[in-house]
Amino acid sequence: MEDQIVQGLLTEVPTAEAKGMERRVFGEFVGPRGELASYAFGWTTGEEPRVARLTVGIGAGDPGGGTFHAMVFENEDGHAFSLTDEPFEQVPEGGPDLTADQARAHADLPFIWWVVDQVMERDQRALWMRHWLLGTHCIQTAEVFDLREPVLLIGHDAEDGLWQLIGTTAADSRGKIGHLHHAVDTDPTLAEVLDLPPGHTATRPHVGAPWTRHHGYPA
Repeated sequence: MEDQIVQGLLTEVPTAEAKGMERRVFGEFVGPRGELASYAFGWTTGEEPRVARLTVGIGAGDPGGGTFHAMVFENEDGHAFSLTDEPFEQVPEGGPDLTADQARAHADLPFIWWVVDQVMERDQRALWMRHWLLGTHCIQTAEVFDLREPVLLIGHDAEDGLWQLIGTTAADSRGKIGHLHHAVDTDPTLAEVLDLPPGHTATRPHVGAPWTRHHGYPA
C-alpha cells in the first residue's frame, strides 16, 4: 500500500476591507502501514511579510497523540518550517495542542515532518500556497493578463524556470509579467498543473477540460 494524500475542504474568507483573502485548506494523510494524520494549512493574501501556517494532528484519543503547529516561510530559493506555540487549526486526528518545545521532544516528530513533505509536494493547494510564498513570477500574454482569454497552455521553461500562461492567442512581444499565484486566484484549475517540472507544458481545449501534459512546447 502506498501512502495517500486526500485533499479536503478549502475555505476562502475576504479580509477586512476586502484587501486580501484568507485561505484555509484541510486534508488527510494515510501512510503505507495505515498511519493516519490530519492536516491544515493556510495563507492570507495581501499580508507582508508572507508567512503561511500549518497544522498536523495524530493519535486522537491516544496518550501519545498531539497536534503540531508550524509557520512556513521563504528560505533562500525555497521554503522552510518553524514549530510554533500558537495553534493554527483543529484537525480530526489531532490530540492536544503541543508547544514548540513539546513538539521538538515528541517521538513522532520525524513522522510529522515526513507528512509535511508529502503534503507540500502532493496537495495541489500547497503548491498554490508555495508560489504565493515565493512570489513566483510568470509571463502572460496580454489577453490572459487582461482576463480577456482563459489560460489554455501553461509552461515551465527549462532554461530560466519562468512560467508562461497563454490563451487562444499565440504569445508575442506584448507579454506581461505577473505573479503565478494571482493567476491561480482567478482560475483555481491552474493548481492542477503547478507540479510541472522545468521543460514541460500542459494544454487543454477549454476551462474545465482535463489537462494534457507535454515534454516541451507542443508544435
